[in-house]
Order: sequence, then structure tokens, then C-alpha cells
Amino acid sequence: MQAKALMLVTAAVLGALAAPAAAEEAGEQTAEVVVVGQRGNLLRIPGSGDTIEAEDLERARVLTVNEALRQTAGIYPRDEEGLGLRPNIGVRGLSPTRSSEVLLLEDGLPLTYGPYGDNATYSHPPLRRFQRIEILRGASQIRFGPHTVGGVVNYISPRAPDAFSGSLFLAGGDLGYGEAAVSLGGPIAGFRVLGHASSTGFDGIRDNHDLEFNDYSLRIERSLAANHELVARFAINEENSQVSYSGLTTAEFAADPFANPFPNDRFDTQRYTGALTHGWQIAPSLDLTTSVYALYFNRDWWRQSSNSGQRPSDSSDAACGGMANLNTTCGTEGRLREYHQYGIESRLRWQGSLLGAETDLEAGLRYHRERQSRLQINADTPTGRTPGVTTNGGTPENNLRYADAWSGFALATFDYGRFAISPGVRVEAIEYERTNRLNGLTASTDLTEVIPGLGITYDINDNLVVYGGVHRGFSPPRIEDIVTNAGGTVDLDAEESTNWEIGLRGKPARGFDIDVSYFVMAFDNQIVPASVAGGVGATLTSAGETRHSGLEATARYSLRDAGVMQADDLYLRTAITWVGEAEYVGERFSSVSGFGAVSVSGNRLPYAPEWIVSAAIGYEWGDWLNLQAEVQYTGEMFTDDLNTVAPIANGQRGLIEDAAIVNLAANYTPGGDDVTYFITMKNVFDELYIVDRARGILPGAPRIVQAGVSLRF
Repeated sequence: MQAKALMLVTAAVLGALAAPAAAEEAGEQTAEVVVVGQRGNLLRIPGSGDTIEAEDLERARVLTVNEALRQTAGIYPRDEEGLGLRPNIGVRGLSPTRSSEVLLLEDGLPLTYGPYGDNATYSHPPLRRFQRIEILRGASQIRFGPHTVGGVVNYISPRAPDAFSGSLFLAGGDLGYGEAAVSLGGPIAGFRVLGHASSTGFDGIRDNHDLEFNDYSLRIERSLAANHELVARFAINEENSQVSYSGLTTAEFAADPFANPFPNDRFDTQRYTGALTHGWQIAPSLDLTTSVYALYFNRDWWRQSSNSGQRPSDSSDAACGGMANLNTTCGTEGRLREYHQYGIESRLRWQGSLLGAETDLEAGLRYHRERQSRLQINADTPTGRTPGVTTNGGTPENNLRYADAWSGFALATFDYGRFAISPGVRVEAIEYERTNRLNGLTASTDLTEVIPGLGITYDINDNLVVYGGVHRGFSPPRIEDIVTNAGGTVDLDAEESTNWEIGLRGKPARGFDIDVSYFVMAFDNQIVPASVAGGVGATLTSAGETRHSGLEATARYSLRDAGVMQADDLYLRTAITWVGEAEYVGERFSSVSGFGAVSVSGNRLPYAPEWIVSAAIGYEWGDWLNLQAEVQYTGEMFTDDLNTVAPIANGQRGLIEDAAIVNLAANYTPGGDDVTYFITMKNVFDELYIVDRARGILPGAPRIVQAGVSLRF
């Protein structure tokens, strides 16, 4: 299998060198792998994309990654615990659950701890560590993988400074929120070094919740010669929180929307990452970037319920007897996960003239390996942490899962003046293996996919560009869904889609930036989970055909940039997503238990709101005061494939109504750029709204006031 995969990957890259395919962004620095680069690079990218810059984050004083991502079109970030530590990111009507349909990167390298074997994201570094977020949704995202269906979200960390400098961030607010972050860097012994540390605490938006998160990172850079650079990155993330997996029943939500009946649930993680990147400018027009990376992630989630219909998980044991004995005689489940991954990737970029065009070529190869250890322990008491001996006690699950992946891509841009064409191809070859340590059974299977893409741009003038493209989308199934605990395999293909888009991007007038696109995603085989959590007894189904289509639009306007104002500025930004179509087509039957014979063809997909709107207006008085008001609107959405409207008793099905949330932020910098005082109010009108029903009802965050200070030195 690996030999076959390597041959396919090598063929893709050699083919690229013979008939080039390339990267589209400009201004990329040595030893850096970026998706877009600065916002100004977007003009010639053959596909939709966006960047969220440091200025955008500071003006809004965003608390979570979800708040940040709402500033861009095409993305639906669903809240969970109120601090954005478990982001649920959906793109263009795709399921947001655990961000499994999006590829998350940090500085161009995998952020998720199991992108091939289990792309679900249960933990996320704090937003404070990063300086910019890049989003790519078009055909050129085949530079990255394995998930090329929805999009790429790349978090960019700051480079180490050439001179000694630092920053300090302190903030506090309602619900016990407190955050401290410090960055310090400069030249040390011939190296450029940047260290960052942050600590965040939050009581959570529900009862019996508290969250504690610590993050430490170190970046070391060194120029070895005029044409060589090394960048080393290390990070440690830790979470120790009291959070529940289960939401509320309909009756519980009516009685107290912020209740949580499970005081004994705990969630603990440790995440260690390291990466070493070597940038080599072989010639003025030829660069080679090679990265090695490794990750260790441990997650222990002890909980007494997995959803609002399982109350508690030990209820079938007569010794438990149900919710009345939750804190005395009922047991608890430990869903214990351990992930290891490492990989090596090389990217070669060449710029020159070929076939009568200015040509930009990028080609790459990667080997990636994952190991998962998944253990479930059922204890006899609410706070037990060892296998029990009662009816449900013991160890129902103990297995190892492996994924070995070879991948390669080639992408080029042939620039003929006003017109440019960008063909490309990606190859993914994956080996899966699963060993059940309870019965000794082992099974394996493999999967190979060829993913082509084509993008075009046409310059209407120096300021406006029409772009379009088509690419094959690909998302691999999870190990647990394609290889069974019984030592067998499941005939489950990868998710495959054909993605089309056409758009207009640029500056139609001074101070005015727009990006408008129309997209169509046609799935041949969308995978739909019958269980959110997976695990023992969970199944997935190949849903067959689904179709997504709609419009995305972003716009920014600045009176200062327009030349109307000088020192001051009135600015506006908006991001509008309309997913007019997100439905099952062809033969498709319900995955809801007890409704298997009911056709859902033509029904709307769950958690796919038709409208998502973010808009902000702000005023800057020189460089000392900024005031901003923002509204974030999410339209109504169904929560199951039956499109159930009336909420059912356990709260897991029923329409989620639309919600408009207003946020305010003020930044005061009395002395220029060094010290800024800020205050924010999130959900100004204290709107009560529902964000999720997958495991019972979860509320959105109430009104929260935060204040703090940031210092640069």
C-alpha cells in the first residue's frame, strides 16, 4: 500500500514539474507555510478566501475563536461552553460538529490531533496566541489536506522580533472571567526568540461549570546563511475544567436555561506540540521548505451522561436507580483518549517563465502517522476513576487505532497578463488499522483518492478581479467508522464532492473592498453520523447525494482610506452568508432512530442556517479612541434530517430559532500605541437563545461585560 501511495504521490509532483501547478500568494517569507498571507494578497487568489487581521481582533476585543470567525463569510461557528475551547466550525452548510469538515492548521501544519483518523476537535489553543487567521475555501485549498471539502482555517503565530520587545494583556469580567497573557522576545545568542504564556479562567455560562486553560509557547528562529533559515516552535496547552457533555431537556430548559444537573463531570487535557521548519532559497526563483512536526494529546472526559436522553449513563443499573441518586450510587463513564502524531513535509516553489506565461509553481510531499489509544472506563461511583464491578462497571472499550498517510500535491498559476489559470492535483493515500485490546482482533483497510482542481482569475482592471474554479472535495472517514471492533471493515467511501464557485473581488472605489461569490457543492457521498459521539455501537451511513449552494459577500469601507477623513475614521464591515440550498437529494432515508423507513429527500441538512450575517460600524478618533458596535445574526435551523419543528421532550430535536446578538467594544489609548484600556459588552440585550440540540439544549452566552488593559513595550 505505501509503495503504491508513494508512486502516486511522486507521479503527482513529477507531473507538476513537467506541467506546472503553483501557489498563489505573494510575499511569503522563508520557512513559513501560509494559506493566504496578508489581506492584500487576496486579489489574485483563484478562489474565495479571507483573512482576519490583528486590527480586526483588537477592535472587537473578541473573547473566543468563534467570535473572530463570525467576521468572515461562509463560516458558521457554533458555540458550546462559552469560551470557544471546543469550536464547532461549519462551512457552507456543512455540519459544524467538532469542526470535522474543516482543516485546522497552525502556521500551515496540522492543528487537529487526528486529521486522518478522527478530525473531531475537542480542544483548541487560545486565540491570544495568534496574530492573524487565514481562511481558504476555493480550488487552491488542495495545497492542503486531507480535508478539502469545506475549507482551510490557518492560525498564524507572530514571528520573533529582531529587537527586544514584549506585550502584556490583563482582563476580567462577569462569570468569573479572568485572563492574563504575556509575550516577550528578541535576539538571544544569535537566535531570535519569542515566548508566550497565557492563563484563562471562566465560571462558564451554565451551573456546575468552570473552565481553566493554560497555554505556553516558544518560537526560535535563526538565519543560518543568506539563503537558509530555521524556525522551531514548541507549545504546551493544558485544560482542567468542569464541563458536561449533555445539554438540557425541554422541561429543564424552561425551568432554568443555564442549569446543569451534572456536578461531577470533568474534562482534562494536555497537549504538547513541536515543529522544526527549514527554509532554503536554492536560487532567486526556487525555494524549498521542509517541516517536521510532532504532537501528543491526552484527553480525559469523565461524565455521567452523553446526551439528554441518557439520564444518567448508569441508569440501567438497579443500584443507581436514576437521577435521584446521581450524586450517591450512580456511576460515571471515563472517555479517555490519547493521540500521537508526527510527520514530515517538503514544499518546493519555483517562479519563472513557462509556456509563454509568468509561472508560479508549488509542489509538495508529506508523510503523516497517527496513533490513537481509546479507552472507556465505567466506575461505580459519581467520582470514581477506576473500573467498577457493578452492572455497568468495567472496561467496555479499549483499542488502538492507526492511520498512515502519504500525500502529494502540485498547484500552478500561469499568468498571461489579465488572465491567469491555476490547475492542480492532490493525491491522498491512507492506511487504517484498528486493534481491539479486549479480544485481540485486528483489522486494516486502505483508501486512495486523486483530487483535481482548476482555478481562474481575470483582471477587469487594476482593482477588480473575477475569479472562479472547480475542485474535487475529499474528507476521509474516521478509523472507528471504517474498521470495526469485531475485526472487520465497513464499506464506507470517503466523502467526495464537486465544488464550483465564481466571484468578484477588489476595490470598486477608494476605501471600499468587496468579495462576492456564488458556490455550489454537490456531494456524491456525504457521510452522516448516526451518533454524535461515536464510540461503541455508533454507526455512520453514506448519505448519498446532497447539494449545497448559496452566496457569500464581504465588504469593508473606511472614510479615512477613501480620503474623506484624515486623522479620524468611520469604518464599516459586513459578512453575509446565504446558503439557499443545503438538502438531501436522490434516495435518502432518515438516520434518526425509529424513522429509518422515512424518506428525507429534499429535506434541509441539520445545523445549516440559511442566513448568517455579521456587521460592524466603528469610529476612530485619531490613534487614541475606538468605538465599535457589532451585530451577529444566525438564522433558524433544523437539528435533524426529519426537519422536526416542535421540540421533543429530551430537547435533542426541534427547530432552533434565529438570534441577533449585539456586541459593543471600546478601546482607549491615551498615550499613543503603548497602553490600551478596553471594555466590551457581549450580548448587550441579554438575548436568551439556543445554540445546539445535538445532545440536549445548550444556551448561548448571556450578557457579559469584560474590561482590561494591553501593554506593548
